[in-house]
Amino acid sequence: MTPAARFQAAIEILDAAAKAPSTEQVLTGWARRSRFAGSKDRAAIRDIVFDVLRKRRSCAALGGGEEGRALVLGYCRQSGLDPASVFTGFGHAPLPLTENERRAGDTPTPGSGAALDCPDWLMPRLHDALGAQTEEILNCLRHRAPVFVRANLARGSRAQVQAALAEEGIATRPHALSPSALEVTEGARRVRLSECYISGLVELQDAASQAVADLVPLQPGETLLDYCAGGGGKSLAVAARVAGRYLLHDVRPERMRDAPARAARAGTPVELLSASGVAACAPVPVVLVDAPCSGSGAWRRSPDGKWRLTEERLAELCRVQDQVLDRAAVLVSPAGGRLVYATCSLLSEENADRVKAFINRNVGWSCETQVTLTPLDGGDGFFCAILRRS
Repeated sequence: MTPAARFQAAIEILDAAAKAPSTEQVLTGWARRSRFAGSKDRAAIRDIVFDVLRKRRSCAALGGGEEGRALVLGYCRQSGLDPASVFTGFGHAPLPLTENERRAGDTPTPGSGAALDCPDWLMPRLHDALGAQTEEILNCLRHRAPVFVRANLARGSRAQVQAALAEEGIATRPHALSPSALEVTEGARRVRLSECYISGLVELQDAASQAVADLVPLQPGETLLDYCAGGGGKSLAVAARVAGRYLLHDVRPERMRDAPARAARAGTPVELLSASGVAACAPVPVVLVDAPCSGSGAWRRSPDGKWRLTEERLAELCRVQDQVLDRAAVLVSPAGGRLVYATCSLLSEENADRVKAFINRNVGWSCETQVTLTPLDGGDGFFCAILRRS
């Protein structure tokens, strides 16, 4: 495919994604139908689509519209790429620009929601949570996230893992957020195919997510119940430094389908539990609640979430977080047990506000530790609170 043809494919994918449950789903379907596109073509188209989505409001302003063609036009202008070199009409390139398209578009006002690629209704909430760092953080979320791997410290030191990756042409550097974190600086697309990954020496995991796992106060031989486990990434990160019993549960069991394979690669035994299985194992000394949330701290990885979130959905997420915390609390050992609450959100409503509301509802609980990480720390945005039962 020519570079211009890749932009035309991105236009079609963006238009389809506007009507679909997720952009990822549309990209997967397009790749299956488009056998003519090589791996480099698919990677380039994916990059264009996600770059546009991260900057959708500013691209729409510069391109004069919300449809895929206008978004790509705005993206070209924002990137310093001459639109005439893309919109040529030759081969499979986008059709030439009309006179109206040439005149359309305005530069967003600096500091506005359009310039920072954020919905207007979220701007006051983010200012309340992030203060003077709001604009800097939102600008971070407009750009691609770094790729991190977690060194499996149960198999070797970070330096040993780094050397093994280098032998496979994957360059990394240590990151300060966690003793296990390595930022991939070269060869990121090769990680999943590497022997280091296949053998469980490394796992793809954001550095801030690793930092949250480092906070989990599990002692050797104790049991950790990961109550909203998903793929079990945080449990496996804890298990790499603490030998113990690991119980995984999720209200949607299908979200745990990858957990057994990941655990087997890492060499970590885990037990997947149903709701009845969880009740039978309680109480346990540490319960981890990696709660469903807006994902606002990870919008540069999943920009769909930024544009699909509504005020009503945020309110519903807060209700779910309260419910999950209350249900998990009864599973914690009564004497000094800990409940670890984590989100990948930047919003106070989902973070400190939920902790405060939980303590107000539940007698005998206190907050030992509360940590907030933002993209300015290098990884995704995360919140973690460790609650202790007295």
